[in-house]
Amino acid sequence: MKSQTSAKNVRTSLLGGLHGELAPLSESLEEVDGILRDLSGRGFTKEMLELTKVGGSNSKYIPWMQATYVVAVNKKALEWLPSGVDVNDLTYEGFLAWAKAAKQAAGRPVFGMPAGPKGLHHRFYQGFLLPSFTGGQITTFRNPDAVTAWTYMQELWTNMAPASTNYDAMQEPLARGEVLVAWDHVARLVNAPASKPDDWLMVPAPRGPKGRGYMLIVAGLAIPKGGKDRDLAEQAIRGLAEPLTQVETLRRNAFFPVVQTELPTDLTGAIALEAVAVRRQQRSAGALLALPPVGLGTKEGEVSQIFKNCFQEICLNNASVQPVLDRQAAELNTILKALNVPCWAPDPISTKCEVA
Repeated sequence: MKSQTSAKNVRTSLLGGLHGELAPLSESLEEVDGILRDLSGRGFTKEMLELTKVGGSNSKYIPWMQATYVVAVNKKALEWLPSGVDVNDLTYEGFLAWAKAAKQAAGRPVFGMPAGPKGLHHRFYQGFLLPSFTGGQITTFRNPDAVTAWTYMQELWTNMAPASTNYDAMQEPLARGEVLVAWDHVARLVNAPASKPDDWLMVPAPRGPKGRGYMLIVAGLAIPKGGKDRDLAEQAIRGLAEPLTQVETLRRNAFFPVVQTELPTDLTGAIALEAVAVRRQQRSAGALLALPPVGLGTKEGEVSQIFKNCFQEICLNNASVQPVLDRQAAELNTILKALNVPCWAPDPISTKCEVA
């Protein structure tokens, strides 16, 4: 897209991509405020509409579909739920108490997470744990609240299945009964209930002192400046925003609607369960939206590795928390200073993103 724009030879009519892919291209994208006004009755959330502005005053893309991460619960684990803990409104304190009680009663840990080589556990720290305890992801990376968060994580890990370091996705160990409660991406949980959805719950991630941090994966549709066939591009955008099209996207890809629409009653068991959890998580009091890193390009993997390093040192090697965070923060700032990119939610969007 950048090459076509700089050559003033734009041959593309319509772009589809994740927020983090479209945001760096904002200068090459048309404003789409008019289309959004026409679609205002679709019920896009205020938070999502703000994201479409990518830090500016005008929208540069139309929301297309969304995904997130939730907690899958085999109902067998409910018998160990401590008194006063609401499975549909978990706190991190209650989540830990439940993991401890389940481990003691079952004689082994039955909570797990995707901490394998290709697992997405770094998204848990980036989008759930740290926002819930610190209110941020980057700027608060090593502050006292972050120390509290990682100290909590250190204890939670001692009550999780050690084999989690081999799990790339949680649906397989959940389906086998090796794990009864696990957090993961919605698309990586759909096969866990299999043919027995009545044996399962999908629930929101826990909330912490700063709110219920949750990571939103949002995809959008954009029109490049000078692009071809604008009328056809707009027609495609409007068609993909139709409620029936949004539901079909959910059926086939487990990416959820961005418009307000009643979901059909014949969704497959897992997706129906997830749909309830996704809406409850997003609309809960204190919901705190977090994004995957934005604008890092090829360095995104290096930044995510820093969060994995923290897990390795603190949880697996039982290292002291503050020195680990200080050391990893220095590496993180080295990368961010070279990139000179603004921060992303839940950190304030600024001209300079760095660890304080």
